[in-house]
Amino acid sequence: MSLEWLVAWSWSLDGLRDCIATGIQSVRDCDTTAVVTVACLLVLFVWYCYHVGREQPRPFAAVNSLMQAAGADADGLQNGYAYCQAPECVRCAHNEGLNQKLYHNLQEYAKRYSWSGMGRIHKGIREQGRYLNSRPSIQKPEVFFLPDLPTTPYFSRDAQKHDVELLERNFQTILCEFEALYKAFSNCSLPQGWKMNSTPSGEWFTYYLVNQGVCVPRNCRRCPRTYRLLGSLRTCIGNNVFGNACISMLSPGTVITEHYGPTNIRIRCHLGLKTPNGCELVVGGEPQCWAEGRCLLFDDSFLHTAFHEGPAEDGPRVVFMVDLWHPNVAAAERQALDFIFAPGR
Repeated sequence: MSLEWLVAWSWSLDGLRDCIATGIQSVRDCDTTAVVTVACLLVLFVWYCYHVGREQPRPFAAVNSLMQAAGADADGLQNGYAYCQAPECVRCAHNEGLNQKLYHNLQEYAKRYSWSGMGRIHKGIREQGRYLNSRPSIQKPEVFFLPDLPTTPYFSRDAQKHDVELLERNFQTILCEFEALYKAFSNCSLPQGWKMNSTPSGEWFTYYLVNQGVCVPRNCRRCPRTYRLLGSLRTCIGNNVFGNACISMLSPGTVITEHYGPTNIRIRCHLGLKTPNGCELVVGGEPQCWAEGRCLLFDDSFLHTAFHEGPAEDGPRVVFMVDLWHPNVAAAERQALDFIFAPGR
């Protein structure tokens, strides 16, 4: 053992002793009442953190149980609203233990990272049954409601200004890739990659690049520039089941049944590609029209519908749809929600 090491070690011990002595003297100089108050607050904080980490959510019936109890007919209409009933759909799949599963995912996230900033998510999961049952009929997200978010049917372009401007600058790129896809409709009624959705009248087609947080490789390869554009969006939801990106097309005479989206943590962005006259979107009872090359932002957890009442010669209404984060969901909450609602979790 070298002499220099011993000297350094002795100096470290002296410094530590001086630090401890200074701390003890500081406590002695403090007012006793203040010290006791700080100690009590510290104990209460530690108890609260333990309580939050151990507490289980209050039981409630899963959203699909509530919909079943309300009654459903064979056509997938429940209380007059449309549900797709697809087994892979996070909104429509039956999951009796949804709240317990979400809470387990939140606990797992907190153990890996932190409880910091999780108060609103924790509150939302514990009280989900009350929130879903007590929401006014104009807004009823079907899977997850995050409390204390500002709520409005439509958002201004400034809500996600960067992504809106980026999408609009690339309008021609997206339109060209859609037109290449649309040519396939001249050869068959439902070309590969397109899905037909149930509607009371007309035809509603969708072409997904990202479906509930999962990339659709075959479709992305046919729209490479549009898919690369998604990676440049700052607020695109791409890592959880509430994130979608697709081309949505309504043929003339189509009416989409009124329905609610699954959550209020996102805002849905429609970039108009082809917007003939007679087309309208109604969200929360407020009508809006699309415009080519312009983005329209709305909260699809509000009751909403869309229709195309234009003549057949006008052709379809086409929008590029992408889900963006609600601007008031914090970065820490986004990370946690991506973990909790990760596809396949």
